[in-house]
Amino acid sequence: MLPWIGVLIVALTIYAILKRYETRLVLFTAGLLMAIISLQPMKAFAQFQSSMTNAGLISAICSVMGFAYVMKLTKCDLHLVHLVAKGVAKLRPILIPATTMATFLINIALPSAAGCSAAVGAVLIPVLMAAGIHPAVAAAAVLAGTFGSVLSPGSSHAVMVADMAGISVVEAIQSVTVTTVICGLIGAVMLAVLAIIRKEDRGYQAEVDDNASNFQVNPLYALVPIVPLVLLVLGATVPAMKDWGLTVPACMVIGTILALLVTRTNPAEVSKSFFDGMGKAYGDIIGIIIAAGVFAAGLSQVGLIDLLLNAATGAKGAIGAAGTWGPMLVAILSGSGDAATLAFNQAVTPFAANFGLTIPKLGMLASLAGSLGRSMSPVAGAAIIVAGIAKVNPIEVAKRNAPGMILASIVAFLLQGI
Repeated sequence: MLPWIGVLIVALTIYAILKRYETRLVLFTAGLLMAIISLQPMKAFAQFQSSMTNAGLISAICSVMGFAYVMKLTKCDLHLVHLVAKGVAKLRPILIPATTMATFLINIALPSAAGCSAAVGAVLIPVLMAAGIHPAVAAAAVLAGTFGSVLSPGSSHAVMVADMAGISVVEAIQSVTVTTVICGLIGAVMLAVLAIIRKEDRGYQAEVDDNASNFQVNPLYALVPIVPLVLLVLGATVPAMKDWGLTVPACMVIGTILALLVTRTNPAEVSKSFFDGMGKAYGDIIGIIIAAGVFAAGLSQVGLIDLLLNAATGAKGAIGAAGTWGPMLVAILSGSGDAATLAFNQAVTPFAANFGLTIPKLGMLASLAGSLGRSMSPVAGAAIIVAGIAKVNPIEVAKRNAPGMILASIVAFLLQGI
């Protein structure tokens, strides 16, 4: 009976997440409850301690968030956004897909969906509206690109999958790079095609705000957010640089030092922002990973993982489908794919070989699917932000992205999940 009690607890957990109860509390409580029911409560606490001290996860995720805080302090992120916006504004015939792919690329360097949508949306949404594009489409064009973070070395999912598979973060990202880029193009093109069909790509009259166009871009400031990404890729792909020790934390600290030198910001303020960001990352991101680990331990103790493995072994594609549309559905309904994706990757992804898949392939598929779902969710923070900038209902934004994100999820499953 224990596995079926576990099924009931999982259902209640999903319900609580969808009702937007505190995610860490929900996952931790569910995991502890399952461990208690199986008469192994200390297993939950042991997993809690283990997840708290996972050096690979903590060092990578916290350092990336620290760097992100420094970019915000020095306004290097704004210079990057405005630099890209100036190029996008010149591409009038393909303005909608160009905006989506520009957001996609910026989201790799600025991996927070909400933060990226705020920074990019404030600049590009007025540009699109001034070009006659419907406000909801303008907002959707930005929202559609906010899953570029799947390819960010600071993504908690990429770091977790890499740690689980015993590979570098760059190698984990490489396993889903082509699929993610294809999904980005699908979302961008579908949105543009639908806008043309609905005649929303022209004719809108908007008041032009000259403030954005008056922003003076410093190219050196704009390049700083990209430097750590370039160093990571070079360190993983160039043979002569593989022994340089270009880890994620090292690259983020190098980027921070470069920001300090280029912008000449007060060193004390830079230091404070970096460590504030690290603390925020531990509380918000690592906190969810810790709670998801306890949840996965509870699933294991009640025998639900064994039940799932026995049922799915031999059914090639079944786990790939679960890893695609499970996290995606929860993300659509809750506005966040993190809880479902992290729980899936903690509980199921380690057994990927049982289903003819690799850990990076399955784990990164779940990450991509959760991000696709968030990009068409009307309750996601990023959707609410861009809708506010465009002064439209978030549902109007989400429904314009839905066809492209759904098609992209099918393609992602076909490329990664079978």
